[in-house]
Amino acid sequence: MTLERTFVAIKPDGVQRGLIAEILGRFETKGFKLVGLKQLTPSKELAEKHYGVHKDRPFFSGLVDFITSGPVIAMVWEGDGVIASARKLIGATKPLEAEPGTIRGDLAVNIGRNVIHGSDGSDTADFEINLWFQENELVDWTPSDQEWRVE
Repeated sequence: MTLERTFVAIKPDGVQRGLIAEILGRFETKGFKLVGLKQLTPSKELAEKHYGVHKDRPFFSGLVDFITSGPVIAMVWEGDGVIASARKLIGATKPLEAEPGTIRGDLAVNIGRNVIHGSDGSDTADFEINLWFQENELVDWTPSDQEWRVE
């Protein structure tokens, strides 16, 4: 495994439903390190850049409208294999296909209200981290239990 960073966002439905602590806790319990965290209501410009890969799809404007409809919790998590592991923690995009025990399997209502976003690969993670965070908003730190961890 390699030490890497990924972008994760709790969408407006997750924030509105009070799921922030539940979701953060799952990543912390897994052993990942939180290096960036902020709450914001995304601008239309930010949302359009974030979902740019979908700009020609019929659901694009709905995605932009939804993600800008309220506060989002934007996060950067760090750890060995964090990108793939986060995707497993999050679960399938469609909640009905997400396994029980995953965030979407346990908490999401439908595909349009699936509570969370996570980068799907290293290029996407780099793009999204740089889109949502300035470098000075990311904190490099060493957990006190680092020496306890087995390599």
